[in-house]
Amino acid sequence: MSSEIMSAYWATPPIARTLATAIFVTSVLLRVKLIPGYWIYFHEHFLFMLPPQVWRLATNFLVAGPGLGIIMDPYFTFQYLRQLETANPKFLRREDLIWYLVTVGGLTILISRAIMGSGFFFLGGLIIALAYTANQDQRGVQTNFLFFTVPAQAVPYCMLGITVLIDPPSIWVEISGLLAAHLYDFLTRLWPEFGGGPNLLATPRFVSWLIKTPRILQRRYGTAVSPPTARATGGSTGASEGPVLPDSWKTRGSGHRLGGS
Repeated sequence: MSSEIMSAYWATPPIARTLATAIFVTSVLLRVKLIPGYWIYFHEHFLFMLPPQVWRLATNFLVAGPGLGIIMDPYFTFQYLRQLETANPKFLRREDLIWYLVTVGGLTILISRAIMGSGFFFLGGLIIALAYTANQDQRGVQTNFLFFTVPAQAVPYCMLGITVLIDPPSIWVEISGLLAAHLYDFLTRLWPEFGGGPNLLATPRFVSWLIKTPRILQRRYGTAVSPPTARATGGSTGASEGPVLPDSWKTRGSGHRLGGS
């Protein structure tokens, strides 16, 4: 039985599996006081210490909300990331999805701390951003949110509404995440397509070098075929690489979210 569970676990998409597991394990260790919250929360002054505590840029996203948040946050994180990792043409390569997490997470921190002056843990903002990205192209599709059926693109705003009711102080972190997702979409899709400009948040080459995705990636949850590069096609076809598509989730805590899809 345990071997079947582990086989099912390892068969899941790796990025979604890794992040959801990290959130759950970190949150449990924090609750049982095996690690202090002081080690992982974010504040900009830690970045100017010697040596700079840069790990806080990542660890602040690994703390689930109180109560059922310890289960729901990792679950919904996994659900949305799984949909982006396996069914969204914008993220055909693993490095593109990882760069999305880096840029949207960074924008969430920047907006929340620099503009709104709030937040030490930002998982709630990342969850809202994932929900927006996963549902933005699902116009006309109906999905379940708690006990209601709503248009898929309305899910992030329903999540904000629940936050206003059950944890008002967290609303600013989640609004920051929503703004970060909007900004990412504008800079990577709307501006290049309708403004004629470049993709301002394109995945850097060093990220692609660090995380190499095979040309054809066979996996138990699907097959991904990365678009050929100009070098691979001889650079004369004029073909360009492509991206975009999604799904839904939610939960709550010090900047987290609760809901259903």
